[in-house]
Parts: sequence; structure tokens; C-alpha cells
Amino acid sequence: MNFLDDRYMLNNEVAEKLFFEHAKDMPIYDFHNHLNPKEIYEDRNFDDISKIWLNEGNYGDHYKWRLMRACGVEEEKITGNASGFEKFKAYSETLPKVIGNPVYTFSHMELKRYFGIDESLTPDNCEKVYERCNELLKTKEFSVRNLLRKMNVKTLCTTDDPIDDLKWHKLIKEDGFEIRVLPSYRPDKAFNIDKEGYKEYLKQLSDVSSVEITDVATLVKALEKRLDYFVEMGCAGSDHAVDGNIYEEADEAAVTAIMKKALNGETLTTKEVRQYKGYLYVQMGERYYKRNVVMQLHIGAMRNNSTRSFRILGADTGYDSIGSGDYLGQLQKVLDQLDLNECLPKTILYSLSANDNDALITLMQCFQKPGPPGHMQYGSAWWFNDHKTGIEKQLNDLADNGVLSTFVGMLTDSRSFLSFSRHEYFRRILCNKLGTYVENGDYPYDLETLGKIVEDISYNNALHYFG
Repeated sequence: MNFLDDRYMLNNEVAEKLFFEHAKDMPIYDFHNHLNPKEIYEDRNFDDISKIWLNEGNYGDHYKWRLMRACGVEEEKITGNASGFEKFKAYSETLPKVIGNPVYTFSHMELKRYFGIDESLTPDNCEKVYERCNELLKTKEFSVRNLLRKMNVKTLCTTDDPIDDLKWHKLIKEDGFEIRVLPSYRPDKAFNIDKEGYKEYLKQLSDVSSVEITDVATLVKALEKRLDYFVEMGCAGSDHAVDGNIYEEADEAAVTAIMKKALNGETLTTKEVRQYKGYLYVQMGERYYKRNVVMQLHIGAMRNNSTRSFRILGADTGYDSIGSGDYLGQLQKVLDQLDLNECLPKTILYSLSANDNDALITLMQCFQKPGPPGHMQYGSAWWFNDHKTGIEKQLNDLADNGVLSTFVGMLTDSRSFLSFSRHEYFRRILCNKLGTYVENGDYPYDLETLGKIVEDISYNNALHYFG
């Protein structure tokens, strides 16, 4: 087998049939990413591959940055002021060293699928590849909208703060762009009562919602008002970055008292943080349910581990890692309280620790509901698990303890318009997994049923789930 040839990761005849006849040409519903809607509206052309690949504003690729640092590249050529070619060359020197890392595959799939470049990137050919990519990027065919069309993207959901005016989503919609660009509601800053900037954020939320926030009731009212605006703009999902403090029972009066302590600059106990966040999770979960908004919970990131680097570069610059914590009992209580109130929304659980797969899958199965299948979902292998081993484990664990055929499938979680070939990467792994079941005698040779499962996981399930 040759590098990234047509049979890449398709190790049996059934896998090949499933991929080429059912998966390959399915559209993409990318329901969680960090793309910039302004650049979609403006239909931007990038003039330098290093900007869209390595470093420019919202386009920092943490995956690549971490590898470059591990290979000894100075920060000036990663996030600093080195020229585009200097950064690209430094990456070309890094890439051959990272054998086995998925970023090696991702990078070459992007070169092949978007730019038609089949050769491996090395220091010897980096200048030629750099110039060829830049030449193409400047053409209309490689504008942001055409990059999305090239990958057959039909819907993508960005990640947006409740105070965002969603100006660019509105303009995209009015412009008649055929690809749906929907906002997702991410209220983390309102939940993070224990983080710097909480008081200032509530003032911003108060201003934009025209609700004077004086207690937890008015906070929820302000969040609800912004949620309604997001829904008007097509929002189909919320998103929460969940740490180890999720829930402890408390009533409205107790939570209001906790808020006032925080706003007065007093230090909160762990119990108080859990009471505050738990109350909000339940309140907002009920509101998601009533509006048919999917609740996504991303669990288990340990963030900004290097204080020195955080002070220099800020958050989301490649200094996060897989965390652990005793959160399962608290999460159970959030789901159970929403279920008791008969307001449990469609929910997707993601864990950054693959060790928690089985625990979360068996927990979510306790809260499935009558109606369309798959009300509770275990999300795709996330972040540090977004590789062949992690994806296979997620599929294995979901099949072992859940229902694989109702799975809503892949997302990019990316800041790059060149990341959509990762859906192909996922689909190849999926088809090989199902083909292996047949080859091993674990499932009959029923290509009609298998083909439908592949098409559903690739696109249809997400389309129906998010509505």
C-alpha cells in the first residue's frame, strides 16, 4: 500500500465498498468548529499558506504548534513575527520527524485534497510547495466559500458567546449563501464564577440583553433572552466547557448569595462554585429543552498548564492537556435533575480522557428517551483523541455499550478552513471498522444495511439530530 493511496485505512473489500459507494460523497454537517463567520461573509482569500495553516489571529493551529515546540523550534517561528515562509519551512522540518502522529496525515491530506499536491512535505521541497499553495490560494477558486464547497460542506456551526451580536451570521444568511452557517451558544463566561473577569462579563451581558443583573434570576433571564436571539438566528446547539465542578444542590436564594460574594471579590469554596454552576446547568438545560437546542458538554480539559507561557501568549495557545477528576457523580445529578423535571434536552457528552468512555456511555444510556433514537449521544473522539487509535476506541466503546448506528458522527473542532478532510479520515476508519465486523463474522454481509449505517453516521444522523 502506498502513502495515502485510495485504499488508505481500508483493509478489506467490504470497507472499500462502504467507503467508495456510501461514505466518500456524503455531504458534511460540521456541528462544532471555531471558524470565523466574518471571513465566510467576506469570502476571504488567504495569500499565504502559513496563515491558514500555522498562525494568524483566530487560525492558530495548536496541534502543529505543540509538535514544533517538541522538535525544538523557537517560538518566533511558531507564534512570533517570523515571515510566513520561515514558519512554513520550520514546519516542513518538523513534519518528517512526527511519524505516527495524526497531524502528519492531516497535513498531507490537506495538501492532496485541496491543492492536488501528492508529494510529502520536506525541507527539500518546502519552497516549491509553499509557492504552489500560495499561488492557488490567491485564486477565486480558493476563496473561503469555495474551500467549503470543495469539501461538500452543507452546514457548519460556529462557537459564539451570548454577548455576540451575530452580525456576520445575519449577513451570511441575508446574502443567500447556500451553506448554512449557524451560531452555537457558548455561555462559559457566565458559568465561570471562579475565574477572572466574571464581574466585568456580567456587566457586558447586562448591557447587551438590556436586563439588569442583580441576582441569579436576572442572570438566567439575561441568558435566556440571548438564547432566544441565537435561536432566531438558527442556533441548533449550545456548548459548555465542563471542568470538575459541575453540581451541588442549592436553591435560588443560596445561589444568589454566592453570586453576591463573587461580585464583592470574596473567595468562593469549591462547594459554592459547584452550587452555582449546577444551578445554572439545570436552569439552562431546561431552556435548551424547550427550544429544541442540543446541549453539548465538553469535559475534562486541564487548561493553561504553563503559567509562564500563559502570561506570554494567553489562553488557547497549545498549553492544555488531558485532565481527570471526580465529576461523574455530579454529572449524573445534573442529568437526573433535568430528567426529573422532564426537561432533559438532547445532549452530547465528550470526554478528553478516553479512559472515561465506558463510564459516560453507560451513564448516558440511563437517560435515553422514547421518540427519535439517540436522544443522548457520546460525541466523537475529541481533541487529543482525534486520531486513528482514539477514533477506533470511541467507535468500539460506543458499539460495546451503546448504539453505534444512531451516532451523530464527526466534527472538526477546528479554526482552519482546510480541516474538512478530517471527515474523510473519520469515514475511512468507520468503514474499515464495519468491514472488519463482517470479515470477522460478527455481522452479516448485508451491504444495504451497512451502507445506510455509514451514510447515517457520516451525515444523516447529525442533520436530523440538530434539525
